[in-house]
Amino acid sequence: MDNLTIQVIKKYYDSFNANKMEEFFALLTEDVVHGINQGKEEVGKEVFRVFMQRMSRHYKEKAADLVIFSNETGTRAAAEFFIEGAYLTTDHGLPAARGQKYRLRCGAFFELKNGKISRITNYYNLNEWLSQVN
Repeated sequence: MDNLTIQVIKKYYDSFNANKMEEFFALLTEDVVHGINQGKEEVGKEVFRVFMQRMSRHYKEKAADLVIFSNETGTRAAAEFFIEGAYLTTDHGLPAARGQKYRLRCGAFFELKNGKISRITNYYNLNEWLSQVN
């Protein structure tokens, strides 16, 4: 297990939870690949920044009960956690937002290059989220 990799992933979630987005984005390569749950892949730090800005308009979230795993070379990692959140404003194609609270089990997979995150792919059960906010 590579401790540096674990530290990078932990800082990624710590920065997310503290809403320190410049620290968050500093952990990513310029050509980071973001795999969106049940969606497409997007490439580039600036594209990911736009995605995160949209997310912060619609949701207030924190990652809780985080567990991080790494391969021995530190090039790949995975995390399991719960997203605890509130649905603030209606997101396109989704039910109306009324401040609904939710807690959702999530998984994420990472690739790292030179100590930075070059790929993140997130997974969660969309139907479970829908049942919690409906």
